[in-house]
Amino acid sequence: MTIEPIPLARLAFAFIPAVAVVVLMWRFSAGYQKALYAFLRMFIQLLLIGYALVYIFASGSALVTTAILFVMILAASWIALNTVKIAKRELFSASFLSILCGGGVTLVVITQGVLALDPWYAPNMIIPLAGMIFASSMTSISLAAERLSAELDNGAAIDAARRTAFQAAMIPIINSLFAVGLVSLPGMMTGQILSGVSPLVATRYQIMVMCMIFGATGLSTACFLYLTRNATVFKETVTSLQEEEQ
Repeated sequence: MTIEPIPLARLAFAFIPAVAVVVLMWRFSAGYQKALYAFLRMFIQLLLIGYALVYIFASGSALVTTAILFVMILAASWIALNTVKIAKRELFSASFLSILCGGGVTLVVITQGVLALDPWYAPNMIIPLAGMIFASSMTSISLAAERLSAELDNGAAIDAARRTAFQAAMIPIINSLFAVGLVSLPGMMTGQILSGVSPLVATRYQIMVMCMIFGATGLSTACFLYLTRNATVFKETVTSLQEEEQ
């Protein structure tokens, strides 16, 4: 079986459940404007990246691939701090270094140790993998930052707050480890099976993906909590929020 291009007319059917959800959000006053903006942004971003990847994959340039990875880390580092109400600029360096170290180490191990890419910068392989790795790092840092701020706001000690934040950041990936193969067949495995790859081969790749996401999540979260261990910014955040409430 080969994957056939989806005609635009049939692709439009995919929007039906999404539009239904937006209508429900409007009905319940649950921030439908933000959902619409996010959906529109997703649509435009994916269209643009589709054209960009055609050029990037054809370039075969180590410099272009490295630049793309750098931009991905920058974007992930900023988006990760959306859960922090203030002091995003002060925390950006910690977020950036955490994704660079945690996600970067994981990417090198997977691409060079597991896949043995040749050349190492093969864009059609390294960019999709980097996307999964940096996205998982971004999400974990976002959860950790939000929980750390909330715990300190509630008067928790810094060590206890950091421990709770780490546990909260790991919940999604741990749940995924429990569910994979039983509740869900993840994206990479599903895509490979649909393209005709043996399920046994697809399983090996999915094991690799789950390991790399788990590793990137844990390493990036640990780096972020270590780099913010003095919690000066978070304490200032809590103080500012308390002053605003008064």
